[in-house]
Amino acid sequence: MSMADGYARLTGKPQCVIVHVDVGTQALGVAVHNASSGHAPVLIFAGMSPFTQEGEMRGSRTEFIHWLQDVPDQKAILGQYCRYAAEIKTGVNIKQMVNRALQFSRSAPQGPVYLCAAREVMEADIKPYSIKQELWDPVLLGGLPSRAASHIAQSLANAKSPLIVTGYSGRNHSIPDALVELADTIKALHILDTAGSDMCFPGNHPAWLGVRQGADDSITEADVILVLDCDVPWIQTRCKPNPNAEIYHIDADPLKRRMPLFYIQSDARYLADGLTSVWQILEDLKRGESAKILAMKNQTEAEESRHNLTLLESNVSLARPSRFQMGVLAQAI
Repeated sequence: MSMADGYARLTGKPQCVIVHVDVGTQALGVAVHNASSGHAPVLIFAGMSPFTQEGEMRGSRTEFIHWLQDVPDQKAILGQYCRYAAEIKTGVNIKQMVNRALQFSRSAPQGPVYLCAAREVMEADIKPYSIKQELWDPVLLGGLPSRAASHIAQSLANAKSPLIVTGYSGRNHSIPDALVELADTIKALHILDTAGSDMCFPGNHPAWLGVRQGADDSITEADVILVLDCDVPWIQTRCKPNPNAEIYHIDADPLKRRMPLFYIQSDARYLADGLTSVWQILEDLKRGESAKILAMKNQTEAEESRHNLTLLESNVSLARPSRFQMGVLAQAI
C-alpha cells in the first residue's frame, strides 16, 4: 500500500492494491490513513467471504475460515478513509463500478477508494462487453469567479505583508512555477508551506519561508493571507492571524468534508482548482485593476529609492576628506 501511495503521488497515476478479505483490509492500517491524508489516488480491492454455503452457486463456501471472516459490513473498515467505498454485487457492470471508483480517486480531492466482492460474484460467467473508457475521466474543478479573482489580486497587490499558506498544491507540478511568477510579480509576497509532502515552491527563492506546521511569525504579521490547498494552515492555540488581516481560502475541499472539526475564519472561501486560480490572479495583476495598483506602488518605491540614494550621496559628499571637519561632523550628528 505504501509503495502504491508513493508511486501515485509521484506520477499522478492511480495504483491498485489487492488484499485478502476483512483481515487484509485491516492490515492496511496506517498506510491507508497516509494515502487519504496525502491525497493519493489508490484503488483497493478485497475479496469477501462467500454468501452461500450449500453449493447454490459457483464459489460457495468450502473452508472453515469463510464463516470467521464474514463480517457485517466489510467496506466500513476503511470507508471513512476513502473517497468511495462499495461492494461489487454482479459482474455484468463491473467495469462501470471500477471506473466509478477511479473517478472518485482521481477527482479532487484525490484519495484512496475501496471495492470488495464475494467469490460467487467473481466466479460468475458474464457476457464479454466493452465500454468507452474516454467517458470516465475525472471531474475537473473550475477556477474562481472573475470578481473574486480580481478582488484577491487587488488585496494582495495592496498588502504590505501578503502571505500564501499552502500544503499540497504542489501535487500539480505546474504550481511551483505559477507561484514563483506570482512572487516575482508581488515583491512583498512570501510563501509558507505547512505540509512538506509536495514541493509547492522552490526553497532557493527569496519569497520562500520554509516548512512550518502550525505556527510561524509570518502568519501573525501578514495583513493579507491566501490559503491555497491546505489542510492545516495554522493551529489557533499556538498561532493566530492578525484579527484585521484579510483571509481568502482556495481549496479543492474548503469544507474538509471528512474532518468533523475544521474551520478558518476567512473573508471568503472557494471550491476551485489551485493552478487555475493562481493563473486568474496573475492575469489580473498583469492587465486588471490590480496592475494599476502595482504600477503605483512600484513608482512610489522607485521614488523612495531615488530619494534615499540622494540622501546617501549627500552624506557621502559631507564625508569627503576635503570637507570633513569637526564643524561639519557636529552638524551632521
